[in-house]
Amino acid sequence: MPAPLLSPGSADALLFDLGRVVIDIDFGRALACWAGHAGCASARLIERFSPDEAYKCHERGESSDTEFFAALRASLGIDITDAQFLEGWNAIFAGEMPDIAPLLARAARHLPLYAFSNTNRAHEAHFTRRYAEVLGHFRKLFLSSTIGVRKPDPDAYDRVVKEIGVPASRIVFFDDLAENIEGARARGLAVVHVGSTRDVADALAALGI
Repeated sequence: MPAPLLSPGSADALLFDLGRVVIDIDFGRALACWAGHAGCASARLIERFSPDEAYKCHERGESSDTEFFAALRASLGIDITDAQFLEGWNAIFAGEMPDIAPLLARAARHLPLYAFSNTNRAHEAHFTRRYAEVLGHFRKLFLSSTIGVRKPDPDAYDRVVKEIGVPASRIVFFDDLAENIEGARARGLAVVHVGSTRDVADALAALGI
């Protein structure tokens, strides 16, 4: 199903991914922190770190932070404490994406904004405090660790669309990952593949915002 084209009046709600759309993410910061605590080279951890099933279970809220860190301890082959894992895990947040805050503020004066992110409870506890001001533009945060499903699972989009309460074709979804964009497109949402804040600005302009 082709996604609707953007034009003034073509949307009733805007739905934003958080990582690398609203908040800058750098997993290298976590790996560097963990390597420092473990006394090993970051390159060793880069080779071993991947979004494996333990990672996805954590994002669906199916496992605790302690269980996830135990899985990381095994997969990365390092013996550091849960507190040290958490320190690095929360270090991935590198600030707001450039110029995104004023764009969200402007958009929120025209349409309701929502966020839809694959995340986990540890990160949720951290970023909802640290970025409370910019996140205040969203009427609701749909987080995988809370709703129990991740993008690009079709059910994840369907649940979010149902809760927003408008047709999928009237929701514009912004995400930086191609697989999430294609998943949303397949469920009928209008999509914007975000490579930089400029893509968000251009989409808002096309919507007449």
